[in-house]
Amino acid sequence: MISRRLLLSAALPVLMTLSAVPASAETLKVVASFTVLADVVRQVGGDHVKVTSLVGPNGDPHEFEPSPADAKALNAAEVVFVSGEGLEGWMDRLITASGYKGRPITVSEGINTRTMEEDGKTVTDPHVWNSPVNVKVWVANIEKALSAADADDAAAYKANAENYTRKLDELDAYAHSKFDKIADNRRKVLTSHDAFGYFGREYNVRLLAPLGLSTESEASAADVSKLIEQIKQEHVKSYFFENSNDPRLVKQVATATGAEPGGELYVESLSDSKGPAPTYEKMFRYNVDQLSAAMAKSS
Repeated sequence: MISRRLLLSAALPVLMTLSAVPASAETLKVVASFTVLADVVRQVGGDHVKVTSLVGPNGDPHEFEPSPADAKALNAAEVVFVSGEGLEGWMDRLITASGYKGRPITVSEGINTRTMEEDGKTVTDPHVWNSPVNVKVWVANIEKALSAADADDAAAYKANAENYTRKLDELDAYAHSKFDKIADNRRKVLTSHDAFGYFGREYNVRLLAPLGLSTESEASAADVSKLIEQIKQEHVKSYFFENSNDPRLVKQVATATGAEPGGELYVESLSDSKGPAPTYEKMFRYNVDQLSAAMAKSS
């Protein structure tokens, strides 16, 4: 009897301490359209969000085919983020199928987008994230949306956003430090499709490609022939393929031009956790290192 009383008296302070600890707030259920965006949302949301990416690692957001599991995740989401500018052409169908009642947040709103002619039409380039300057706009839009959905944690979102924006500035400076010392006429390589327009605009590099803005498009024989001639005339020395795309066409063009393989780039999708690009920050640095090394070698 005495031992039981002693045990109880010893346990009371512990029980009282535990009861005094407030229950942790529930995390927001958030869905992002693809891995690059999902990672940036995690950076801003921190421990207060649980993020699901619809398109998985090494997946192509252009040709994505949603599954019933994706519809279920979307239906349960409290906040949904898309990049926009035509990237997620499948999202409206998925929203209808899932029964999701909200309105996705388009994080690219406010970015100075670029347009180009493709198949006789003027189209907007959706690959805004390949410039960290643009991703700063993403961050501001994500912070605003998360704070609106979870006002109690707005201060944390603000602090996370400010911290990550500083990292994006560092990435921008890092890219300039690599490319600015390479002669302008050497800043060019061959890639799978036209996804580096914002990167090229920011760092004055040219990335030629046999395919247009979407991997769903097909290059005609005339387009490929014209590209081959252009590469020969401009003495492009290196080619890259992408982790989420079929490399056969770019290899065919490279064979015809004599361009040497530079490796793999992560353009529209992160790698898995074991790969070289599991976060946006690592993806961007990896791409900069690969491209600048190839350009410097050709110099």
